[in-house]
Amino acid sequence: MSDRTGGREGRGDAQAVRERVREFALQLPGAYEDFPWGESVVKVNRKIFVFLFLGHLVAGQGDSPPTVTVKLTDPEAHAHAMSAPGALLTGYGLGRAGWVTIPLGGPGTPEAELLCDWVEESYRTVAPRRLVAELDAD
Repeated sequence: MSDRTGGREGRGDAQAVRERVREFALQLPGAYEDFPWGESVVKVNRKIFVFLFLGHLVAGQGDSPPTVTVKLTDPEAHAHAMSAPGALLTGYGLGRAGWVTIPLGGPGTPEAELLCDWVEESYRTVAPRRLVAELDAD
């Protein structure tokens, strides 16, 4: 990887970054994948800590990119994530609780390493203390 805010472009790279983030999330203690609404999420203790949408064709708007959505309660991390090109507060009221949706694959898209840092922060926000302690022990 070049730098942490890097310039990966294209849908293929976006899918590779999404898959790297998914693999990282699934390695966290107690994490498992689920498919509500037909989309991939990773949960711990029945709580979602990352949404991994594939992207799809949007009528009249073309192809939407894959996205990663995480809960960032640290103000600095939240501001950093919101500075990514195309980043949005997550809909359905989740944005008010710190959830940010980051599109993948365009110029300036955060590198997988930084996205994994944000996934870990999101995990720490929703995981039980005993699992966070297990993560810290590793």
